[in-house]
Amino acid sequence: MLSEKTKQLILRLQERYPVKRSALIPSLHLAQSEVGYLPLEVQQEVADLFDLELNEVNGVVTFYDMFFEKPVGKHLIHVCKNVSCMLRGSDELMGQLCHRLKITTGETSEDGEFTLIASECLGACDRAPMMLLDDQVVGPVKEGEVDHLLEDAKHGAGHPSPMKVMESIHE
Repeated sequence: MLSEKTKQLILRLQERYPVKRSALIPSLHLAQSEVGYLPLEVQQEVADLFDLELNEVNGVVTFYDMFFEKPVGKHLIHVCKNVSCMLRGSDELMGQLCHRLKITTGETSEDGEFTLIASECLGACDRAPMMLLDDQVVGPVKEGEVDHLLEDAKHGAGHPSPMKVMESIHE
């Protein structure tokens, strides 16, 4: 499933680290950038490039909420569920989003536009309750703002790949 170009980029990434396994996370970003998500077949290809077992790569993929094992929506919504945001209304925010999108946490809306993710601390406690909408920190989110935020997001480009810059560096 991975193109030869992506495989070569991964091999070149490995050369930048004293221990090639250190390049695993950026390599998974590259693979996900190309395919859109990381099905087991892609995880196996990455594992082969690192001389690792599939379960080692899958352990990384399933640990981080930035990697996806199934297709996701055009827009990603990460809602912070840590204590600062929880105390200031993130549960209610999550409820509003679930209701509006007609999905539960971890699902993608029927139209394929939005995937909703409950995330641990997103590092913006001063903006609680907050969310990361594609690559934008949004908060504090007030009651009644959800519809407007979702509508604005639909007109945006969607979630960016964190590896596009790195990919251009290596060409």
